[in-house]
Amino acid sequence: MKGKKVKEETEKKEEKKEEKKVEKKPVKKLEAGVQGIVHIAETDLDGSKKVAHALLKIKGIGHATAKAVVQRAGINPNEILGKLTEEQLKKLEEVVLNLHKYNMPAHLLNRPVDPLTGETKHLVASELTITHRADIDFMKKIRCYKGIRHELGLPVRGQRTRSSFRTGMLVGVAKGAQKQAAQQPAKTGEKAAAPQAQQPAQAKAQAPQPKAQTKPEAKKEEK
Repeated sequence: MKGKKVKEETEKKEEKKEEKKVEKKPVKKLEAGVQGIVHIAETDLDGSKKVAHALLKIKGIGHATAKAVVQRAGINPNEILGKLTEEQLKKLEEVVLNLHKYNMPAHLLNRPVDPLTGETKHLVASELTITHRADIDFMKKIRCYKGIRHELGLPVRGQRTRSSFRTGMLVGVAKGAQKQAAQQPAKTGEKAAAPQAQQPAQAKAQAPQPKAQTKPEAKKEEK
């Protein structure tokens, strides 16, 4: 009876797995006249999403920045991105790439003051990654605190490193193991020295003691 129940349960599980495999998410069909992919600022955006939501895929554009971009481009944020005309898309891309020229508040710009030129910019896409990498290399070159921390692969902003950022050989638990490993050879050395000290004492005890030599009695000469 138990064997039959087990077989029935396994069969039911297999049937459920097959049903899950067969079930697939329905493919979204685009409406007529809607572009599936829209290319803006070196990024492929989903044309089926709303404009304000689709812009979030661009590196350097967040929620607040996306709303500001849509307002300055004069586009409805709830409009579907794939339905926009070519002129609207060009205007949208121009605002994204030159956001600092459209009276944006400084707190929405990711580079309000460039350390080398002093210009106000908002970097996007590949330009943002290249500039970020160049800033880190510059800090490493001048050997400032942040640059040294970047070289060592440690956190830069004062975080604790005891319980976090523990990668590779930087493990605090290894200290206890090292102490035990250092103590073990010392104990084994002491144990090895003790029998060596006992061996000469045992050898002396086991060695046969020489017999006391007795003087030979002088034989009386017979006359």
